Amino acid sequence: KKQDVNVNDVFQTLQVYLGSLYVNDFNFLGRTYRVVAQAEAPFRARPEDIRALQTRNQSGQMVPLGAVLDVKQIAGPDRISRYNQYRTAEINGGAAPGVSTGTAIDTMEKIATDTLPQGYTFEWTELAYQEKLAGNTALLIFPLCVLFVWLTHSAEYESFALSTAIILIVPMCLLAGISGVWFRGMDNNIFTQIGFIVLAGLSAKNAVLIVEFAKQQNEEHGLNAIDAAIEAARLRLRPILMTSFAFILGVVPLVIARGAGAEMRQALGTAVFYGMIGVTLFGIFLTPVFFVTIRRLIDRRGRGPKPTQPPRVEAEPAAVGAAG
Repeated sequence: KKQDVNVNDVFQTLQVYLGSLYVNDFNFLGRTYRVVAQAEAPFRARPEDIRALQTRNQSGQMVPLGAVLDVKQIAGPDRISRYNQYRTAEINGGAAPGVSTGTAIDTMEKIATDTLPQGYTFEWTELAYQEKLAGNTALLIFPLCVLFVWLTHSAEYESFALSTAIILIVPMCLLAGISGVWFRGMDNNIFTQIGFIVLAGLSAKNAVLIVEFAKQQNEEHGLNAIDAAIEAARLRLRPILMTSFAFILGVVPLVIARGAGAEMRQALGTAVFYGMIGVTLFGIFLTPVFFVTIRRLIDRRGRGPKPTQPPRVEAEPAAVGAAG
């Protein structure tokens, strides 16, 4: 105030001399030149050079900046980031191979709680925030998917027992999928869980091919449960192998994916790839066993349909007359 200098004039002077200010363009000899106002490099190389810069006061006199400001060096961040209007420091981390993202999040929260001084807190952003927001919904979604598949087949066959024979193969495919994820040293993330939900439907598809045909052989052709299951497994082997290996080979590009986003594609592809291999191997042998077991339980309770037997034809003796 003593020098009658406006603060905005000081900032504008610093901007012009130390930064730059575009003035205009002009044409000369057929070429266009850009005019930029800026101090020469030797006059803005040191902090002390700021004192020598001059600005005009309200009276029109030139006043050196050294008379209105003080120059000193301090340490500070190159940028200040904010989150929800609070000053923040960004910390990025990733789960180690074989460690789930949920475990990594819990570990980082424990470290932050024990390390941060009083008055500091932390919040998650981006994918970690979405995972925290979703919580353990996967533990609820997967049983609901299995229940929906079970109820759908129960309505189709009008029998809860036969649909149970179909749905019992789902734990086998999950075991194979989890083993494949563990074998590759990957974690159980959201993409792996999506793959498990896909497996719930794919595993039931293969079991349907055997159970439906075995039910038909048992009820319509009079075969017992064991013979019907063996016949169904024999006749449906080729369709099961064709559809299963077609799908398995289709997800190979996801398993060996490279480049941007490869981790997501590999997580989804690995769960489905190994799960389908388990469904193909276990389903061919275990689905007939499940069918026979369930069918015997139904028959033991006296609620199973009686196999239709072909009608018996009894021959009557024919009278033979002797010609006289």
